Amino acid sequence: MKELTIDATIENVAAVTAFVDEQLEQLDCPLKTQMQVDIAIDELFGNIANYAYNPEVGAATVRVEVTENPLAVVITFIDNGTPYDPLAKSDPDITLSAEDRQIGGLGIYMTKKLMDDISYEYRNGKNILKIRKNI
Repeated sequence: MKELTIDATIENVAAVTAFVDEQLEQLDCPLKTQMQVDIAIDELFGNIANYAYNPEVGAATVRVEVTENPLAVVITFIDNGTPYDPLAKSDPDITLSAEDRQIGGLGIYMTKKLMDDISYEYRNGKNILKIRKNI
């Protein structure tokens, strides 16, 4: 398991992505899978940066674990910000035009579609969001 604790800012999305990509490259992860994980990181860490501590800045921890059978990467995002379950919101109606859809929710919807599993819990004053992607 590898872990990175970093300020939850938009500027640090690239650092978090590079940290996770380094772990994926050690697994000879296919580029398509890596790109899907990168999209999820951008969405999830971006949401933490924009909303968890707003208007302040706080720390977030990103944990990368590898599981066997099936080979998968599990990425956990942990922050002490405002409790928020992004999975509680209903999926956007993607059959509507962009003008007719409500704002928000598309990024988490894409993340749910790209990952093999996603879960959220609020425990001991922490938001804990986990994604799993089979490799």
